[in-house]
Amino acid sequence: MKAESYLSRGVSPSKDDVKQAVSTQSPGIFPGSFCKIIEDLAGDPAWCSAVHADGAGTKSSAAYLMYRETGDPSWFSGIAQDSLIMNTDDLLCIGAIDGFRISNTIGRNAHRVDAACLSAIISGYDQIIDHLRNQGVDLLMTGGETADVGDLVRTVICDSTVVVRLPRRNVIQVANIRPGQIIIGLASAGKTCYESTENSGIGSNGLTAARHLLLHPDYLKKYPESCSETIPTGKAYCGSWHLEDRLPGTSLSIGQAILSPTRTYLPVMRRILPAVGHHISGIIHCTGGGQVKCRDFGKGIRYVKENLFPVPAIFRAIQESDEIKAAEMYQVFNMGHRMEIYCDETAVVEIQAICADFDLEARPIGYTERSSQGDGNEVVIHAQGSTFVYH
Repeated sequence: MKAESYLSRGVSPSKDDVKQAVSTQSPGIFPGSFCKIIEDLAGDPAWCSAVHADGAGTKSSAAYLMYRETGDPSWFSGIAQDSLIMNTDDLLCIGAIDGFRISNTIGRNAHRVDAACLSAIISGYDQIIDHLRNQGVDLLMTGGETADVGDLVRTVICDSTVVVRLPRRNVIQVANIRPGQIIIGLASAGKTCYESTENSGIGSNGLTAARHLLLHPDYLKKYPESCSETIPTGKAYCGSWHLEDRLPGTSLSIGQAILSPTRTYLPVMRRILPAVGHHISGIIHCTGGGQVKCRDFGKGIRYVKENLFPVPAIFRAIQESDEIKAAEMYQVFNMGHRMEIYCDETAVVEIQAICADFDLEARPIGYTERSSQGDGNEVVIHAQGSTFVYH
């Protein structure tokens, strides 16, 4: 099953070509983990390390649109959080909850993204780091690079690299997911006690599709530099919404909803892992690949998801464009939860109770069983009155 709407805009949700390109590389010392784990950088045989890179992706194009429409460079500050959290919350999936060391790379077209915009991104890093420190998380910005690469970048791209060490005994190896476990989903939308505003739940995946399926053709005429000229005619900014329009069912405008900073689950998982970590076999960050991301991990597993969260308003609006079908939505977007915990049934009540302390909804969204594909994995989603099967 291919995500054709996404592919037609030059983006692969499953990244099959990337997986092929890295297939000959070493899998690290814990093969099959969510992030590659290497020998400890400090040389301690009881510890290990991970060096992870990710970024805000094309979400920065939405920040550029808001900046041009309002003249306010502060719209860029949130993409620093997106860039950082896409790293830290990936690293959560191997059991890393502290001691993060951060570097960033900002590539910009200085003709369009000026010093004030650059300052907003850098201050955005400071803000999210300070916020997480106040939650008890040890993070340190070590420096970074800002490059003026106008020949390559139309507006701006914001990437981060995060280094972390952790005891080998604390490693969570998602390859250990087995049949007979409960899948707990952690909500992506709403407002936790450590967030200051409502979160649409969009995260930092599928933003190319979100922008072009939601936003009005006016933006292609006004800001052609905000997207690629290689996108086929009729695929760029083909929606009906303007940035200032209210997203029904929320307190957010469309622009605010698209730019909702990626929620971190660090504060919550820092309590869950010490409490019930011995009952957890895997954690999956539902990023590239959305609800089908889990298919990449474990062996011979059928992931059955039959009790998903109600679809957040931002995803309903995207689906109502009528270009992208429900089956594809689940391949591209998180659709209501962005982190999954695979655990024994005995841990479910305590996980939900800890999440409730943070005003974060958590629910059992499914279970694992043996796959019909031999050692191959499959995902079965029961939602919106239909059943979608992904091999």
